[in-house]
Amino acid sequence: MTAPLSSLTAQIDRVDRARAARRLREPFRDERVTLSHGSGGRASRSLIEGLILPTLGALATTADEDSAVLSLSGLGHGRVAFTTDSYVVSPLFFPGGDIGSLAVHGTINDLATAGAQPVCLSLAFILEEGLEMDVLRSVLRSVGAAADAAGVKIVTGDTKVVPRGKADRLFINTSGIGLVAEGRSLSAMKMRVGDRVLLSGSIGEHGIAVMLAREALEIEADICSDSAPLHQMVADILEAAPTTRAFKDPTRGGVATSLNEMARQAGVAIAIAERQIPVRGDVRAACEMLGLDPLHIANEGKLLAIVPPAEANDALRAMRASPHGGSAAIIGEVLDGPQDMVLLKTEAGGSRVLDMLVGDPLPRIC
Repeated sequence: MTAPLSSLTAQIDRVDRARAARRLREPFRDERVTLSHGSGGRASRSLIEGLILPTLGALATTADEDSAVLSLSGLGHGRVAFTTDSYVVSPLFFPGGDIGSLAVHGTINDLATAGAQPVCLSLAFILEEGLEMDVLRSVLRSVGAAADAAGVKIVTGDTKVVPRGKADRLFINTSGIGLVAEGRSLSAMKMRVGDRVLLSGSIGEHGIAVMLAREALEIEADICSDSAPLHQMVADILEAAPTTRAFKDPTRGGVATSLNEMARQAGVAIAIAERQIPVRGDVRAACEMLGLDPLHIANEGKLLAIVPPAEANDALRAMRASPHGGSAAIIGEVLDGPQDMVLLKTEAGGSRVLDMLVGDPLPRIC
């Protein structure tokens, strides 16, 4: 894979490269919040880097990782990962899951990508007046079942109720804490030229499942969300490939956005081959009918891993041995340039710049 992907650099149009790089660095000028600011794509990145982090200044660290890894050695403890997230998916129940299991899995996976063993979660509800208690009861049962199956505890929480019409039935906020093994340090900053990019399975299932459930589109497809906890898969990969550089779960904005974030963080390029990317036939067909790119669709049970070439096959075997990684594949590699960019070698033999998600084609999917 190395030779053909490396040759992509010479095939990318210089004007497209300059235009893409300039777009990523535009100053923040938005005057109002839009749905795109919550999509996980370019608008979200612009909001975080252009407004939130500069305004908070020294109070904030970085938005580049899904979890913060903190040292508690001064308190007689080791290192912990800490993360927080909010879930506003519509509809609340969808094929393959619901907002309750999604909140648990999403929080666990953010901890797992930091190499942490999840320990405990918080659970906070914002409930709209008029929400049926049977709905709340079902969500709570789902939260409990997902947490129990993953071996984590719900240790604290909060409940707020807002007047009818001031929320969409039910929102969930979670935070999570996990333990990080001594000496373990995972970050996209550690990527090196030649590292391989692994993907744990087929993409686009969560976003398309939610969209089909919400819009009641007449598309005959049995597509379910891939929502699942990935901490055991991460542990197995780290055992098989202990010098793995980084993990990321490609949720909002999909694989394309996640890879762009990692490339920018490390100041490298990432090249991937379209032919190597697993996409189910029914998901691909739905995307074609709706004018969507599977690489920009959210996933809730998939994992990206950056692994040194000597350990890539071992990591791949560990992925494929997981219940959630049967269709895992090596999809690309890290290049030295053009910096901060993701390049896609198409099935037709051409190549193009693969940018972050622009806009918000699938609102309220997580």
